[in-house]
Amino acid sequence: MKLLQATVSLLVFLLACSTSNASVLHDACQSFAAICYKDADYDYCVKFFQANKESAIAEHRGLAVIGTKIIEATAKSTGSLIATMLTSEKNQEQLRCLVACGKGYLDAMDEIGKAAKGIVSRTDGGVEDAVTALGGALDAPLDCEDGFQKLHKPSPLAAEDGRLRKETSITLFVTWTLLPGPN
Repeated sequence: MKLLQATVSLLVFLLACSTSNASVLHDACQSFAAICYKDADYDYCVKFFQANKESAIAEHRGLAVIGTKIIEATAKSTGSLIATMLTSEKNQEQLRCLVACGKGYLDAMDEIGKAAKGIVSRTDGGVEDAVTALGGALDAPLDCEDGFQKLHKPSPLAAEDGRLRKETSITLFVTWTLLPGPN
């Protein structure tokens, strides 16, 4: 009988934790959608985090860490795409623009790495550094798009730049909520 009671108590506890942490994800995405980026709405935010199954049980700091892992993969994938595009681009202006985009994405990966370290440091200074680094990571997709705009050419990276911008904005918002004081 005691084993049954213990098992039931454990299941109730796990269910409560799961529900509580699931609501962390949904609360974070609702706040993000209400306050921030109009192109990345609540549904986009939830899908973004659900790409990592650990998001279902994560608290805010865990979501920030998950976000950095996802955006690091996005930046790396886009960097690889840029490298592939560089091998076949013949137009010198577009080639220079792609080189600049590639450098920007390498810089973004460095910034994302700094952000991840700041988040896991669990210090206020580390989180402040993470927020700053994520702001720096936002430069890559914006600068890349700006370069093609100056050429009056459509960006071959528009979708990738938009994706990194949205994902980094979500990660930046969740990380910002870790800062002490009113957010």
